[in-house]
Amino acid sequence: MAQDRRSNEPALLPLGALMLAASTGAWSQAAAPAPTLSTVVVQEKAEAAQGKDTLRATTTTIGKGNQQLRDIPQSITVVTEKLMDDRNLDTVKEALRNTAGITFQAAEGGEEDIRLRGFSLAGTGDIFLDGMRDPAFYDRDTFNQDRIEVLRGSASMLFGRGSTGGAVNQVSKVPRLMTEHEVTTTVGNHAYGRLTGDFNFHTGENAALRLNVMKTRADNNGAGSSMDKQGIAGAYRWGIGTANEFLVSLYDLDNDNGINYGLPWIRPGAGDTSASNTLLPGLAPSAYYGMASDYNAGRARLAGFSHVHRFGDGSELRTQVRKGWFERDQRASTIRFAPAAQQPGRAAVTLANFGPDTVFTRGTNLKVQDVETLHAQSDLSTKFKAAGFEHSVQTGVDFAREEKTVFAARTAAQGGVNLTKPTTLAGTPDDGAAIPEGLRVLRPNNDFAAKAWGVYAQDLVQVAPHWKLLGGLRYDSMDGTFNQYAIPNNAPGPMTTTAFQQKISEWSHRLGVLFQPTPLHSFHFSYGTSFNTSGDTYSYNTQSANTPPEESENLELGAKIDSADKRFSYRVAIFRSSKKNERNTDPDTASGRQLLSGKRHSAGVELDLSGRITPKWEVFGSYLWMPIARVDAAAPCPPAPAACTQATVGNRAGDRPGLSPRHSGTVWTTYQLTPKWRVGGGLNFRSGQAPADVTAPAWEAPGFVTADLMAEYLINDTFRVKANVSNVGDKYHGEALYRGHYVPGAGRLVQVSLGARF
Repeated sequence: MAQDRRSNEPALLPLGALMLAASTGAWSQAAAPAPTLSTVVVQEKAEAAQGKDTLRATTTTIGKGNQQLRDIPQSITVVTEKLMDDRNLDTVKEALRNTAGITFQAAEGGEEDIRLRGFSLAGTGDIFLDGMRDPAFYDRDTFNQDRIEVLRGSASMLFGRGSTGGAVNQVSKVPRLMTEHEVTTTVGNHAYGRLTGDFNFHTGENAALRLNVMKTRADNNGAGSSMDKQGIAGAYRWGIGTANEFLVSLYDLDNDNGINYGLPWIRPGAGDTSASNTLLPGLAPSAYYGMASDYNAGRARLAGFSHVHRFGDGSELRTQVRKGWFERDQRASTIRFAPAAQQPGRAAVTLANFGPDTVFTRGTNLKVQDVETLHAQSDLSTKFKAAGFEHSVQTGVDFAREEKTVFAARTAAQGGVNLTKPTTLAGTPDDGAAIPEGLRVLRPNNDFAAKAWGVYAQDLVQVAPHWKLLGGLRYDSMDGTFNQYAIPNNAPGPMTTTAFQQKISEWSHRLGVLFQPTPLHSFHFSYGTSFNTSGDTYSYNTQSANTPPEESENLELGAKIDSADKRFSYRVAIFRSSKKNERNTDPDTASGRQLLSGKRHSAGVELDLSGRITPKWEVFGSYLWMPIARVDAAAPCPPAPAACTQATVGNRAGDRPGLSPRHSGTVWTTYQLTPKWRVGGGLNFRSGQAPADVTAPAWEAPGFVTADLMAEYLINDTFRVKANVSNVGDKYHGEALYRGHYVPGAGRLVQVSLGARF
């Protein structure tokens, strides 16, 4: 069972001592005889360039195996380590925010649902780590990330269930055949401090060890949440570049962060129809109205093993196994306006009378859960010639077992305690009020277990000198069980169990055409399908357990173009993503199952660019224009047409779904002024967007643009100093949206880093 971990304060000293020890080991190793020059040169040629060296990526592993981006007939955006380092992107969420089309839902359980092209990524079910599903909810950090890859559009043929809007793949740092280390210390406003170390040891002719460590603390992340986390990731790799290559890895991330659950929307004054619900006026982005005792603690531990066998004909068989253990203990406050009777001299809170004496209540949202996962997969990549055509075949099989247990707090009548939270005022953020969270008595609330397996094959066929055809097919099977536990409300008593079960079997398809007239140009058309089960949120009920999967499809026409010197690339795509049978609650079937009657689609244009325009000028940009996002069919309206509102049926036919901004994107550029000085700047922007499933009348959160600046000075070959200012204008904006509340984006952050490479 997850425990209250607030008393387990992690210390900075162990990680600092570890860094010092590793550095000392590196210095001692430097004095040892170096390996033969021929071994280093030959094998290092096979190593890909490090992510810190470029904003531009040319290869990806998200499409199964290591492939050229130009050979994948689907849009992919890659956030390299250099971009994360330039912009101080410390979390995966921050990295995703720096791509177009990504939006976030501040969900009811505090779980931030990621949306891409207006479609959900199934909670975290479509987040992957090194090509395997990484399904647990935890605050992911980038300290061990080489890059983050975003695949856009339906992708169940590659990954199985989910993947309607796309998929996100985190690529871990791996040991390389060199001895090189980097330590970075960063300080900033809100008492921010971060220390990271990346230590790579060349331990043998074809073996290496890599160790990444991190410690971060801050009073505020710029959006009301404190931070206190530490992590360590180690990997040992041997047989690098040989016929049999092995990797073992361990990962441990320990979060003891605060949480800003969000703030309520506010309405205009009585009779004022010039505006609808909007953000609270006059607040600082970093204002915090939760309890000092609120927190979002969690731990992620992973152990992995992989083996790559390279055949003599260039074929490659990659097998991976990973075990994961995840704990989450969230104690959050839901901030709402106090009833009119508790507000000083007003009937209701509006834009006209909101002020420092407005009273907020602080409700309770607990999310205490344990997740345990086991994933295994094996993928074969091979090339051969048959029937006069050249084939590039990828095929594989995967297995997963995922278990989740959720705990609830007993009330006083059930043998627990009832804790009351005091109110607070809009004019007194961070009032320091706290309650003894450790007194709560937890009990099992529900548990979920699923076994799943899948098998796939796809073939990329060279049918003519400049033409390639892609075809892929996948079969998935999943068996999920869910138990809901209940105890009497009036006194401690026996627990009752309600059980649900669902089995699904589903096929997924992928088709594509590539036209590559030159080594610099690649044009594609693709079609792909996906499916979402009703158990994607690790729960069932009477309706959902009897509801078949939803089905989606994606059509895309695009191009990937490289400059003549291959230092700069851009891609453009026109897409249409649609969900053909969305789950709805229908009055005629509500007692037994949901109705797959809903339909919606989105369509638009995407543009990515990355690389060097000149040797000194480097650019990364990602933009999405999505003029079309529409609910085509929805649940039937009640008999009285006037009652057909979003409050009664959710999205209505003709509505634009929430979290689907027409314009979204980012741009980042740097320029090398002198051999010592490099400067950079960029923008993040989203146009107005509604929360998902808002109550009538519909409204949109205002659009926003934030600006970032960076300056870096190279002291010598070892040391560099870098200054970043994020959200220079301290723009107040809603980043994660829900129908009941929003979570503000981070305000102005000023940070200075000192880095050392040796």
